[in-house]
Amino acid sequence: MVLDSKIPEGPLQEKWQNYLAQSRLINPANKKKLHILVVGSGLSGAGAAATLAEMGYQITCFCYQDSPRRAHSVAAQGGINAAKNYQHDGDSVWRMFYDTLKGGDFRSREANTYRLAELSAPLIDHFVQQGVPFAREYGGVLANRSFGGVQVQRTFYARGQTGQQLVLAAYAQLSKMIHAKKVTMLPKHEVLDIVVINGQAKGVIARQLETGTLVKFAADAVVLATGGYSRVFRLSTLAIGCNGSAIWKAHKRGAFFAAPSFTQIHPTALPQTSNAQSKLTLMSESLRNDGRIWVPKKKQDTRKPQDIPEAERDYYLERRYPSFGNLAPRDIASRAAKERIDAGYGVGPLKNAVYLDFKHALERIGKAGIADKYGNLFAMYEKITGINAYKEPMKISPAAHFSMGGLWVDYELMTTIPGLYAIGECNYSDHGANRLGANSLLQTSIDGYFILPNTINTYLADALQQPRPDVNHPEFQAVANEVSGQIAKLMAVNGTRTTDDFHRELGKIMWQECAMSRHKAGLEAALKAIEALKQAFWTDVKIPGRADSLNPELEKALRLADFIELAQLMCTDALQRNESCGAHFREEYQTPEGEALRNDADFAYVSVWEYTPEGFNLHKEPLRFQYVQPTVRSYK
Repeated sequence: MVLDSKIPEGPLQEKWQNYLAQSRLINPANKKKLHILVVGSGLSGAGAAATLAEMGYQITCFCYQDSPRRAHSVAAQGGINAAKNYQHDGDSVWRMFYDTLKGGDFRSREANTYRLAELSAPLIDHFVQQGVPFAREYGGVLANRSFGGVQVQRTFYARGQTGQQLVLAAYAQLSKMIHAKKVTMLPKHEVLDIVVINGQAKGVIARQLETGTLVKFAADAVVLATGGYSRVFRLSTLAIGCNGSAIWKAHKRGAFFAAPSFTQIHPTALPQTSNAQSKLTLMSESLRNDGRIWVPKKKQDTRKPQDIPEAERDYYLERRYPSFGNLAPRDIASRAAKERIDAGYGVGPLKNAVYLDFKHALERIGKAGIADKYGNLFAMYEKITGINAYKEPMKISPAAHFSMGGLWVDYELMTTIPGLYAIGECNYSDHGANRLGANSLLQTSIDGYFILPNTINTYLADALQQPRPDVNHPEFQAVANEVSGQIAKLMAVNGTRTTDDFHRELGKIMWQECAMSRHKAGLEAALKAIEALKQAFWTDVKIPGRADSLNPELEKALRLADFIELAQLMCTDALQRNESCGAHFREEYQTPEGEALRNDADFAYVSVWEYTPEGFNLHKEPLRFQYVQPTVRSYK
């Protein structure tokens, strides 16, 4: 298959407008004849469902939660980027494009990345019109702050709950369309497979989680908006229910998977405290605007942080990266923390954390100033840890977070299966090998509100001329039989180990060998260990309860079966990329100073994987840089 990215002609600044000028349109009366399934109701899914419904399409929207308001988009606390240059500090669409391309270590398409920056300013206006209560300066203008990897202030925020406020705005628009009977909302439904007929996506098979009933849904197009897959590490900042099952099933049906090993480790999460934990808590990167990160200069220092004088503190990010300091990009900040912890300078009961200290910020702007910016984050930290961060430093540690990899999509956000789209975090689109902070809410919102509603028409214009298969088509029953067969097989194992036990083992393998740093021997060992784990899972997992009723253990087992196979692809992808770039740090490829050593001569491409029963086949999408020449990624 030839990977056609469908990048429009013309100068970079005109590509999106050229695309819009030449894209196909559909008569409003004809849109009412077309049906779209939207899987997921976070920011990208809710935004897409509401916008497409308002355009006139018939929409069915799924979520496995009891309400779209519980989508994991609420957890993105710190802010959303936009190139509005309110501070007159030199920002522009071009600078935001460059920062994002550089932040991803030049492993993303120029055209997609520029479009992200181009649409950022109108998106903020869109959210303001929806009533999002962004922070404002005294004169009324929207406030901004900085995030990692940039030297300007372009992050708009609503205290430390930006994601929640954006989700509420999207939910309001979605509710309006539900009330108008333009969207059929199906909570507590988990999509377990995609139905492909004559090479085109024409429906899904979903499980009603309360009854266990498998239900078939037919449509003219399918949109996946199902989020990221970092729960493959088990301990991550993601909600426990977050999973990669929908995109993995799409992959096995023919949708190519791009750069699966590009997963981000966030530098500011709460450290693990015991093996019994099921997830880790994210502390917003926005805290790095005013908090300073340090460790004691003395190994295994047992003194309280307040008792360690300034001269005996190592502000290691400021020391190693003086130009960016505590606002170094996430991949660099995470690896720097790991290096200090591994060297014996970690703090906390398990010596697995570093300090995030607000002492100097409190002296500069006072407790009221800090509380105004981050009050809810400080309250959350004290509720979880029992520590008042106004009086002593927070303890933070790197944790698995965002997935830059995902289903390969072209400029229109369509996968290699015609009629199947992937939006938001579940696609590989804009971020390359590392995502800059506050670009997550931006991408997911732009995909759902602005891009997909303008690109899906091109495909659907032809769908008008084709009969839509209904759920009585033999392929629907064939796929439903495969799903029910997998469920029956899992329930019949009746082994001795819980799903959580297997997931815990998978997480340890992945965290050790395919997280912040990787090397050839470790990845090869991981692939062998995962294959052995897969065999053990399918012969010794224990799933209590029944398949025809509410069964959270079955849900977890189905998701873990997909995670195990995804982990194999992640390690395979990391093994073939003999370079270090962004979040992919191969220990064999680093500078004498310990920084990532990129290989543009041999690896300036997106690794795109095709699933076959015999294994994974690699395809390559070359990355051509016409407007920005890749340079050594330095933040010093």
